[in-house]
Amino acid sequence: MAKTIKREIPVFFAVDDGYCPFLAVALQSLIDNSSETNTYSVKVLNTDISDENKRRIAKYERKNVDIEFVDLNYYIKKIKDKLYTRDYYSKTTYFRLFIPNLYPQYDKVLYLDSDIVILDDIANLYNFDMGDELVAAAPDDIIQFNEVFQLYAEKVVGVADYRRYFNAGVLLMNLHQLRKFQFQEKFLFLLDRIKFAVAQDQDYLNRLCKGRVKLINRVWNRMPIEDPRIRIEDVKLIHYNLAYKPWHFEDILYKEFFWMYAQETEYFDRIQEIREGYTEEERLRDEEAHLRLKKLAKKEADCVGDDRR
Repeated sequence: MAKTIKREIPVFFAVDDGYCPFLAVALQSLIDNSSETNTYSVKVLNTDISDENKRRIAKYERKNVDIEFVDLNYYIKKIKDKLYTRDYYSKTTYFRLFIPNLYPQYDKVLYLDSDIVILDDIANLYNFDMGDELVAAAPDDIIQFNEVFQLYAEKVVGVADYRRYFNAGVLLMNLHQLRKFQFQEKFLFLLDRIKFAVAQDQDYLNRLCKGRVKLINRVWNRMPIEDPRIRIEDVKLIHYNLAYKPWHFEDILYKEFFWMYAQETEYFDRIQEIREGYTEEERLRDEEAHLRLKKLAKKEADCVGDDRR
């Protein structure tokens, strides 16, 4: 009998050492919803993961899931001082932009943030037909429901319609087309000339890829924001982005799914410690960070003329 060849599903994450507990939750949810007919090749892009965390994360390998840690210190050495961040972001947020040139052997990959839980086989998203577009992603819920961010997306980032501004935390990347487009060279060119202070790498992606984006259903990147149009039974992936962290706040929509997978990991006690150690001052800081972000978006949008009419 001929041996069945399993299809490889390349899945990329990018984390710093402190985010490993939440990476473990994401991986647990990926594993629990995986199919034996696929091989899930997980690449963890990083610059500072400790040996202890590598050992613990490596335990999530299965016969159909392999995990590789990719140290990018050598790759970003010359430009790391240009990779600006704000608030709680780290420079790892930029690592997804280097995937096309780092992995010439792949034509298509998935990039996932680590503050997620997956409720369906992630291969179903990988198999989405994106044609010759550069990326496939879901519209960003934060943008869709806030006029200040809508103006920012159109006037500052430059997308034609805020409804096409996508969230880059769940990203299907057409590496073949991105290389043809010379995406990395264009990003580094823009990095020297334009500073997007609101969403940083996500803004660069939206600016560079506009006109070549395939929108996917928001059930594949569902944020914890009330929307009666989306039924919970239809949700495929939950993204606890910005300050919507169930390990910080009690009243987060879909928190039960995070804790369901978290309790399966050996980081569960550590995550509970993080929740219990989260101070009132830190809560206030994170709540104020969202208000500061809106003010920043408004200030930048106010500085740009409006020729959309």
